[in-house]
Amino acid sequence: MRKFLSIVICTVLTLMLFAVPKRVAYVINGSLGDQSFYDSGYAGIKKLEEDFKVQTRVIECNFDPSLYYPSLITAAQWADVIFVISYGFEEELKQVAMRFPNKIWVNIDTVVQDEKGIISSIDYREEEGAFLAGVVAAMVTTMMNLPGINPQKIIGAVGGDDDIVIRSFVYGYEQGAKYIDPEVQVKVIYVGTWDDPAKGKQAALQLYAEGADVVFQIAALTGFGVLQAAKEVGKYAIGVDSNQNPLVPGHVITSDLKEVGKSIYTIFKMILDGTFERGKVYSFGVKEGMVGLAIDEYTRAILPAEVVRKIIEIQNKVANGEIKVKPYKP
Repeated sequence: MRKFLSIVICTVLTLMLFAVPKRVAYVINGSLGDQSFYDSGYAGIKKLEEDFKVQTRVIECNFDPSLYYPSLITAAQWADVIFVISYGFEEELKQVAMRFPNKIWVNIDTVVQDEKGIISSIDYREEEGAFLAGVVAAMVTTMMNLPGINPQKIIGAVGGDDDIVIRSFVYGYEQGAKYIDPEVQVKVIYVGTWDDPAKGKQAALQLYAEGADVVFQIAALTGFGVLQAAKEVGKYAIGVDSNQNPLVPGHVITSDLKEVGKSIYTIFKMILDGTFERGKVYSFGVKEGMVGLAIDEYTRAILPAEVVRKIIEIQNKVANGEIKVKPYKP
């Protein structure tokens, strides 16, 4: 009996050993270097390397549709866990996941559901973070004591593309602005690209010329041009996804964080401790600490302390549910 139990225990331990993921892939439709969304995820991947000693691999598709399917195949053949940003190749993700159902598939920022429940998704309540960005922008556009602020109550946003995720950002941004002042006007330009800072700068300059004091960039690398435009004309911008406040000091008031890296790290820990569920949609927002504002010394160098306190108070109210931000519905 004792020998039998020993065999069972050894078998279980062996199975557990092989169940521990050793290789993690990060497949992205775009490329690293945006200092925003993709880089945030990469920071999480690097932290997995450091803390859990796993091997990692980043596969960049550079917005080339011909690379989407083979990149997924490559990831599936090599990795145990695959984190995917699948804008533009959701169907390919379903097809490959069905071919490799024993791998752990986690889609990031959109919901992709297959018929067998193989793919899990991380769905951010980006409306909440954008609401807070709208709060900041609306406050700033009425602060006539700040350099560069005009009498008009106009704020802007530059979106990388006109899709459901960016529409969700804009919807939350408008809610936040109206929460502060219903008279604030929100102007939006969708540039149709994620990796062209020159087009982002051009769009932002147009919004500033139309009277906007603050422009929220929701455009990945394209949005870096928005930050540059703010400095050029002496206006203000709000960053996105990563903390972009230090990139153009004195002009980036805050950044609407979408903690992709932190999300990857959290999900991986759940995989290790056995609480991860295949096929589940994980909803992350301000309450979970995955969405919110970057308020640091760069923010405090622009805004008075009492304004910063008010912003933090509103963020806490969103976190505890006292302020309800409406989700975008197409």
